[in-house]
Amino acid sequence: MRRRFLLGGLGAGGALLLGWGLLPPRSRLGGRDTLPALADEVALNGWLKLAGDGELRLALPRAEMGQGVHTALAMLVAEELDVPLALVRVVQAQPEALHGNVAAAVDAALFFEPVDVEPGRQTPVVRSVRWMLSKITRELGVVATGGSSSITDLYPVLPLAAATVRAQLLGAASLLWKLPVSELVVQAGVISHASGPRAHFGELARMASATRPGRVALKPRERWRLVGTSVPRTDLPAKVDGSAVFGIDVRRPGQLFAAILHAPMLGGSAGAVDVDAVLRRPGVHRVVRLGPLGGSAPALAVVARSTWHAQQAAAALPVAWQPPPRPGANSADILRQLELHARAAAEDGAGFAFRNRGDADAALRTAPRRLEAVYRAPYLAHMAMEPLNCTARVADGQVELWVPTQVPSFARTLAAQVAGVPESAVTVHVPYLGGGFGRRLEVDVVGQAVRVAMETGGLPVQLLWSREQDTQNDFYRPAAAVVMQAALDEQGLPLALRIGSAGDAVLPRYYERVFPLLATRVDAPDKTAAEGLFSLPYELPHLAVRHVATRHDVPVGSWRAVGHSHNAFFAESFIDELAHAAKIDPLGFRLERLAHLPRHTAVLRLAAERAGWGRALPAGRAQGVALHESYNSIVAMVVEVSLETGPQGARPRVHRVVAAVDCGTVIHPGIVAQQMESGVMFGLSAALFGRIDIAGGVVQQRNFPDQTMLTLAMTPAIETHIVPSTREPGGMGEPGVPPTAPALANALFALTGRRLRELPLRL
Repeated sequence: MRRRFLLGGLGAGGALLLGWGLLPPRSRLGGRDTLPALADEVALNGWLKLAGDGELRLALPRAEMGQGVHTALAMLVAEELDVPLALVRVVQAQPEALHGNVAAAVDAALFFEPVDVEPGRQTPVVRSVRWMLSKITRELGVVATGGSSSITDLYPVLPLAAATVRAQLLGAASLLWKLPVSELVVQAGVISHASGPRAHFGELARMASATRPGRVALKPRERWRLVGTSVPRTDLPAKVDGSAVFGIDVRRPGQLFAAILHAPMLGGSAGAVDVDAVLRRPGVHRVVRLGPLGGSAPALAVVARSTWHAQQAAAALPVAWQPPPRPGANSADILRQLELHARAAAEDGAGFAFRNRGDADAALRTAPRRLEAVYRAPYLAHMAMEPLNCTARVADGQVELWVPTQVPSFARTLAAQVAGVPESAVTVHVPYLGGGFGRRLEVDVVGQAVRVAMETGGLPVQLLWSREQDTQNDFYRPAAAVVMQAALDEQGLPLALRIGSAGDAVLPRYYERVFPLLATRVDAPDKTAAEGLFSLPYELPHLAVRHVATRHDVPVGSWRAVGHSHNAFFAESFIDELAHAAKIDPLGFRLERLAHLPRHTAVLRLAAERAGWGRALPAGRAQGVALHESYNSIVAMVVEVSLETGPQGARPRVHRVVAAVDCGTVIHPGIVAQQMESGVMFGLSAALFGRIDIAGGVVQQRNFPDQTMLTLAMTPAIETHIVPSTREPGGMGEPGVPPTAPALANALFALTGRRLRELPLRL
């Protein structure tokens, strides 16, 4: 009855919605009119255009922030068109709906268990949900780089775009030479026939653009020659010789520079300001008062002829800072509150149930034994090497941005709102990003830069945050607490697992910032809060996972691997505790519970084998293991550690990290290894040192000396081993981070007998 009532109540609109749902998805290739072309270029679809000299221009909407996507995606095109990689040049695309990131949006919305989404085992419900979400997100067309999704999203698209171009070029040559397509040969950007005719792609481009592609067939995998090899990265030469342009490098004629100044306490604002005190300083042009823009706190910006003049003046600016309306946040108090909320989730049914398999409550009530542990993780800053910056010019009803952003769509929208112009009047240039890690999903710096540019008489202005402003005004990874409770049988084997967690919701807060008109202050379930907990791969008859979404006066956002980054530490550390309680080797304990997931088993076995698990180690060393799936990639990791004595006592020394990964089809094995190494180093920095402490609303850390990062001398030997696969690619930008902390913590337990349940790890 309820289903019939809902359909009947939709009326004509429901019929339209149902009809739309049955239609095939909108093509992601686009037409030749989608892509702007210069005088010597011919656009062939929404992704590819050809220059007169035969060079291919690949329009990419994905940001390059060190993860190597410009190289890997260009390889897909070069492979399909049988051209050298050097003939494919990446050009940054303007944010168009065609280029929207479908994979990231779909993955963010799915709450299925690993067994439900395994290839060949997906249920009709899973397939249907994926189908509908893909259709919806294609219509939304949000251009974004995040969720380790660039390869995942474009792997089905770019080869098809290239194969279509190939078919058009062959068709044009066939018509021109009056020869069968089957007799034509494509090699190194040239089409030829044994009888003599030959032409490079550029010579056939205009005729090809008017030629219907006919039958389009992708190159079979067995004929791949480029994909799967570790060719030199295309961005490497410019980054070595210094010619690469990052956001901080942008220079435009007449450019001015601005420095930002926020209140020293979170939620504070500027009261009276003695502007004259700094306007008399050499090179200073003006002081601009900024309201909250794109989620930023109110601030002041000093505009000057150089960044140095602007920052010196900002430091000297006399301001009467106003405290926030509520008492300042205290991170220690917040962690204590989170632990109480987590216990309420576990024992009182508070929060949202992300997983409720079997009856964990009953199993815990009747179990012969119980095991409980409380884990905690602190706030974390992003600490990208390139501080936040945006260069903006507002003149003649037009806005032009040069901004290292992960979300050009949202940057354009906010810029238009601040300047009071239509989005079509905003041009967005995305240079290289000096690290993103989720911080450049935010657009606060864009709103600030545009507002400042509105005061500079049409001159461009580059707004650059200092490292201190960046660290103390971040959108931090949320602090989190979790209560893990297991029911054990007489032998200590697990019967049930009940997990209660608590922490601020990342995605609802983000949507409030980028879609302020949609802000309702009602928290929808946030998958990122419990990812890595509700998706545990281990076979357990009873599993309950609940999360309490809190709201504290600390701005929170996505941090590399998001919820996986700390939930993997909670889950894989407790799995080790369960193995210890059962008196079973941690590796064997995991393998016994992965029989239903052969891919996970293969990854875990490979890591253990290459690390020499179970063999004798040098005196004073121990190994720990962890397994985690995120972003459609599975990573197993073995960490080898010892203790060394320093001025502050014993501290861990990581000697070796062995990682195995199944990330589906591998485009560039070298980039996979680079991203694993990056993830391990990022994860070790957080596991050993990372924390943001807040007292009275004031962030205590200011710069790198207060927030230690892994140095070269501390970096272990890192090995990456890839499980061969023919599945579609998974992500690699983030999956190396989550298992690092638990593998290290488990190794330290094996070495010392002490179970460390709070990050960063302190002995």
